[in-house]
Amino acid sequence: MKTLLLLLSIFSFCFSFDFKLKPIKLAKNSYYFYGKEEYFSVKNGGDISNTAFIITKNSVILIDTGSSYEYAEQVKKKIKQITNKPIKYVINTHHHPDHFLGNNAFSNSEIFSTEFTKNEIAQNGDLYIANLNNLVQGAMNGTKIKVPNEILKSNELNLDGYKLKLFYLDGHTKSDLVIYDENTKILYAADLVFNKRTLATPHANIPDWIKSLEKLKKINYKILVPGHGKIDRTKNAINEDIAYLHYLDNTLKNSARHGFDIFEILARPIPKEFKSFTMFKEEFERSIINLYPKYEKRRMKNYQE
Repeated sequence: MKTLLLLLSIFSFCFSFDFKLKPIKLAKNSYYFYGKEEYFSVKNGGDISNTAFIITKNSVILIDTGSSYEYAEQVKKKIKQITNKPIKYVINTHHHPDHFLGNNAFSNSEIFSTEFTKNEIAQNGDLYIANLNNLVQGAMNGTKIKVPNEILKSNELNLDGYKLKLFYLDGHTKSDLVIYDENTKILYAADLVFNKRTLATPHANIPDWIKSLEKLKKINYKILVPGHGKIDRTKNAINEDIAYLHYLDNTLKNSARHGFDIFEILARPIPKEFKSFTMFKEEFERSIINLYPKYEKRRMKNYQE
């Protein structure tokens, strides 16, 4: 029996989840991997967000590393099928686990992030791994925390002569990095933009998020790569996200004003303008449960004053 358990343990450790990654070409030197519009599960292995890469004259720039070491290793293999240039640079757009937990697959790379993102990864990274071990299980094998080693502060990043414009925004989290490649006019918006996928709000500030999206609308991009969902060649994804955030904010405010409970809010039908969104029921419920107590508290404070 002990031998059988040992063999099962070894098999589990050696298990390699096949993410079936397919790099999608955006421009001559630019690609992205489309993540499933789902929540973390054993079935999807945690492949729920988009990652992207840019091939420069001498190297590769990778934007986000996914949810696990195994995912990142398979990203490396797919990139190697396109170019032999090294992945010298990695950029973490924010501190959510589906965007940085593949960092330890890039031991020889410079990993960039904002200072806030670096600190959040250092402080809470192990908690994210523990949580995903329960949700994703075997696909997390080999995943360890690797904290970014380069802090971003300037509005331009020059990597071996390849220049990227940086925007330091917030709303989805307290630090949301957006990358604009003026060479290709591709905007890597990360999780400030969800395209046809209901927005996730665990660390959100809705007014700040709307302000950030209004700023992104002013950028003259040709292609927008969202953190979740397919690419957009218009302003539609941004406009729909703004509309959803206004809807969510107004729903929370009005419900608090009328004293509705959470179950009354969740019983409402899905508005027709958001019926095309994936995961509406799940994410709307998460947002209400997470955010409504804050709105109730604010309403009570205003009432007492």
